[in-house]
Amino acid sequence: MSTSNIHSKFLRKWKNIRNDMRGLLRMNEHLFLHARGSRILIYHGICQSDHTRFNSIFLRYKTFEKHLQFLKKYFHVISLNDFYNQRFSEERFNICISFDDGFANNYKYVLPLMNKYQVPVTFFITGIRHAGYDILWNDFLALAGKYGPAEFQWDNDLFLKDNHSRYVSKISGRFLKDLLREDGFDKKAALINFPEPILSFKNKMLEEDYWLQMTEEEIKNLSASPLATIGCHGYYHNDLSQIPISDAKNEITCCKRWLENITGKEVDAIAFPYGAYSPDVIAEAKFAGFKQLLAVDFLCTENHADPTMRERLTINPYISVNNQMIATVKGNYE
Repeated sequence: MSTSNIHSKFLRKWKNIRNDMRGLLRMNEHLFLHARGSRILIYHGICQSDHTRFNSIFLRYKTFEKHLQFLKKYFHVISLNDFYNQRFSEERFNICISFDDGFANNYKYVLPLMNKYQVPVTFFITGIRHAGYDILWNDFLALAGKYGPAEFQWDNDLFLKDNHSRYVSKISGRFLKDLLREDGFDKKAALINFPEPILSFKNKMLEEDYWLQMTEEEIKNLSASPLATIGCHGYYHNDLSQIPISDAKNEITCCKRWLENITGKEVDAIAFPYGAYSPDVIAEAKFAGFKQLLAVDFLCTENHADPTMRERLTINPYISVNNQMIATVKGNYE
């Protein structure tokens, strides 16, 4: 790590400590009470403990509940439809909560808390269950990184596990995750179904809170809540900007159709997996009937003028609730 990176890391850590000290003295309340504006937040998975066990997109159940308590106390929490229609409070900062990936833990943990605190939540779900799988390919790799072999041969290559439990190609030196992200689902399915198991069934089941996808029945029950909105997150959780546009079009339309058949409701919103998109992907999403297109950071300046598109802020699982809410208001983690 370079001297400048070490310095920046130290400054961020010190700033977070200072913010938490101010929080204990209730010195941040002025910021929260007088903040105005709006933000869409991205959550992914909720678990009981060890939330960074496999990746950096999970929160502990207790932490998420504290988030909801904080949001209810200081902010105005609204649905995605209200956000798009700008039904904002002029007296509070406006928040829309969204969850990506369609984990079963959303049904298990988020739905009860959503009802308890009466906050609307949008869930962006893939079509992977309809495709015959109960796990997303990237979650399969995350589990394999912990429980899989030190090395394995596949696709005419040798993949070695590094010190951070990531598989690296011996031929190209690139991460397997990056190689797969650039390809379609057939290649990803071939790895999941590899005849020499990389990940044992036993190890999968021990960690199901971290990877298991919602069933059709759970999606249907979730959508029945007046507080829940169901959106599309692609059929296979592919990077839609990396695959042929004809495949991206098929993923977009198939997922929309599947979710609408389950819920009996029109699905108007799509969140691009990984926040990745292209002008062609945007055009196909609109042609398919999506009126709400969610990214992370906009990739083009013209996206800001597009009334169908919105940016979102991803939750940081490594910081306190207080620091998360400061970042939520500011719109960044700097």
